[in-house]
Formats: sequence, C-alpha cells, structure tokens
Amino acid sequence: MVNEEKLYDVLIVGAGLSGIGTAYWLQTKCPDKDFVILESRQSMGGTWDLFRYPGIRSDSDMFTFGYRFKPWYNPNSLSDGPSILQYLKETAQENGIDKKIRFNHRVLHANWSSNELCWMIHTQTEDGEKQLRSRFLYMCSGYYNYKEAYRPVFPGEENFKGKIILPQFWPDDLHYDGKKVIIVGSGATAVTLVPTMAATAGHVTMLQRSPTYMMPMPNRNGFFIWLQKWLPHKLAYKIARWKNLLLGMLFYRLTRWFPGKMKGLLIKHTSKQLGKDYDVMTHFNPRYYPWDQRLCILPDGDLFQTIREGKATVVTDEISHFTNDGIQLKSGKTIEADIVVLATGLKIQIFGGTKLSVDEKEIDSKDAMIYKGMMVGGVPNLAIAFGYINASWTLKTDLTANYVCKLLRFMDKRGYGVVMPRLQQGVIPEPFMNFQSGYVQRANHVLPKQGSKRPWRMYQNYLMDMVTTRFGRIDDGVLHFTYKTRK
Repeated sequence: MVNEEKLYDVLIVGAGLSGIGTAYWLQTKCPDKDFVILESRQSMGGTWDLFRYPGIRSDSDMFTFGYRFKPWYNPNSLSDGPSILQYLKETAQENGIDKKIRFNHRVLHANWSSNELCWMIHTQTEDGEKQLRSRFLYMCSGYYNYKEAYRPVFPGEENFKGKIILPQFWPDDLHYDGKKVIIVGSGATAVTLVPTMAATAGHVTMLQRSPTYMMPMPNRNGFFIWLQKWLPHKLAYKIARWKNLLLGMLFYRLTRWFPGKMKGLLIKHTSKQLGKDYDVMTHFNPRYYPWDQRLCILPDGDLFQTIREGKATVVTDEISHFTNDGIQLKSGKTIEADIVVLATGLKIQIFGGTKLSVDEKEIDSKDAMIYKGMMVGGVPNLAIAFGYINASWTLKTDLTANYVCKLLRFMDKRGYGVVMPRLQQGVIPEPFMNFQSGYVQRANHVLPKQGSKRPWRMYQNYLMDMVTTRFGRIDDGVLHFTYKTRK
C-alpha cells in the first residue's frame, strides 16, 4: 500500500451534489484550507451521473434544489437529469473544483488516530491501495447504496419470458417501443417512468401495493420568468428561490397541522384531474397522512394526463407470482407484460459504505447519535452531509457546509486542532428519520439516532436551522475542543 505523505486539512468523500457544494463553500470561506475530494466512480455528479432511466428528473423544486451561489437559469422547476448533471459539472469547472477531485478512489476505511491527531484514510484505486491523511473528514457520499438497490424477489420470476429491469441499473440497449410494460412501484421513480415510457410503449401499467399522494405542479416557473423582465437574473433567482422555499415550508406545516383536511384536498384535486368516474379512492387514497411519506410531484400533471389518454393504467394489488407472459396478482387478475420494471426503492447505506473507526474501534452507525444533523457524537473531526426529507436536499447540506467552515475558522482562531460533540446525559435516542417510507423502515438497523432535545434533535426546518447555524454559538458546551499540540 502506498502512503501519501501530505497531510490535508479537509478530505471530502464524494463528488456529487453535496461534495461539490461543500467544496465551493470551503474554498470560499476557508481559502487557506488544503482539501481534496475522493470520488469512487470515474465521473462526478453522484446520483445524476448514476441514474440513466427514461425521464430521470428532480423530484424537488430546482430553485431550492440548486445552489444558492449559482443561479438556476432554466425556468423549469423540475428539471431532467442530464441538465442537472451539466449544472453540477459547470459549477465544478467554473470554480476549479474539478481539479480537486480524484476519481476512482473508493474509501474503504477511515480511522481517527489520537496519536497523530488526524484521519488515516485507506482507499482503493486503479493503481492499488493508497493511504491518505487529513485533519478533518467530511462525508458527502449520500445515503444510499450505488451498487445495490432494494430488490424483492417474487415467486416464478424464472418463468417470465420477458425482461426484468431495475431503474438504478438501466440498460442502454433496452427497447420498449410498442411493448407492454409493468412498472412495480408508486414512488418518484415510478411516476417519472410511467409518462415517459407510455409515450412510445404499447401500454404501461403502474402496479402498486398501496397508493402515494400525487401533487401536480406547473413545470415552468411563471413568477421567475416575470421577475426576469424587471430584475437582474441573480436577484430574480434569489427572490424565486425564497418564494418557493417559504411556500414549501408553509405547505408542509399545513399538512402537519391539518392532516385530515390536507389529505381531503389532495384527493379532491386528484379526482378533478382524473374525472368523476375514476376510482380515486382505490388508487390515490394512501393509508397514511401527507408527508408521513414523501409526496410525488407531477410536472404539469403528466401522470394524470397519461392516464386520461388511456396510455397507462394504475392497478392497486399485490403480486402473487410471475407467469410466462406477465404477473398474476393476489386478486386472481393477470397482467401481461414484455418488460417488468421493479421501481421498488433504494437501499440505504450510511457513510457511503466506508468503515469508520476511532483508534481502530469501529463506529456502528446504528449506535451513533448525530449532533445538529451533521456531526457524530464521540467522534473527532468528522462531518456528514445529510439533507432534508421534507424539502430540497441541498438546503440542509448548504447550511452544514457553512457551519463547518465557521467551525474551522473558530478552531484556527483559538488554536484548536480537534473538535468532538460529547454525548450528554438525559438525551433520549430517537429515530434519525421520522418517516414511514419503506426504504427508511427497512434501514432502521443501520440508521443512526437523533436526540430528544437540542442540539441533537433534527427539526427539518430550514429557517430554524439557518438561524441556529449562522448565529448560534460554536462553543455551546457540547462541542469539546483540544489544542493542536498536546500541553
């Protein structure tokens, strides 16, 4: 194994949305810090480079999903994957961040050494294993497994004569023109695939075990277009961003304050979209309240339009088994198919699959408690980028990056070399993500914990987090600091 002698100030893991944004703030607010980004894949972009299925797009509003330091020029609120990937690449190139990335560097193990007061990062590269050192480690590797999706196995799959596809690993040579397609699932991936594939497929059936809330949204931001007529682009973007952010927060709060009424409004609106004769109560009446799971946003109501046109059908039932030419349901009904797409969800993976340890004692993610949604209790000089589940991911990771920059400047000013959140007595562990979605429930055995009170509690509230991270005290009695050299 090759040991690199250089000691970095900060090592960022992951060159996706979070990693590129973090690097921008680090070099802007801590220009004296020497940092490097390690990316396990051969290209930047993370999710937006990995996923290639038809119609791939954001499921969050781009005016809040995009970076606040780089205006989003496209008036489309829900943009396609290739446009988002190009936006990320432009951001990296314009700011010289691309030169800081080392591709094909998969971080296998990172160990904090109390003797060396740094992280020893063990990586796998094309040229073999390599070890790097860094004073601070910043995990921007997302929260799901890139190499493995959630893939339930159904009886009789071996008898099916058609193709079974996972969206996460979409084959480049798949042709579905004129084909009968079943898409299993009802989340963001499924509702993106249905209208896109239905444009040329013979017919598409969205087969769901249970319904999801659907909310149509105009895809062109008319307010932003109007603002551009009168204001400079950056100012128009900033105003549109804040408008969308506040409206999103208001809608979320209303669903939590008045869950029954908001449920009724969403179902009523769906019924209006699909017509009075459509069985909305079977296919679009979830068992839970809005935002107990994430809502699906439909640009210009494309899924509803596809259903109205007869190009797609929604079936609410459970799979009994696969047959030679399709799927038989537990109700006894059979659906014919040439292609079955299993849009059944993601598999959560903490720390990007990296084994973390302190003085060779492994950190078990399920036992970890997260400080302010960004640092791990009892672990020195470590930050993680984890976004909101009820708003755009980038909003939270942006705040986290700015807080870490503030923390690093504070430490330099005081001569500190090590920072660590100390676990407190009386703080009760609670689920890290208070969410009923299947991919979250399946990951309870690996997800860390949040605490019952500040600063261990996560509020999923941008304004509250913004005030706390920008104006709150760094030295809050929970963070424990150590000088660079031992006294």
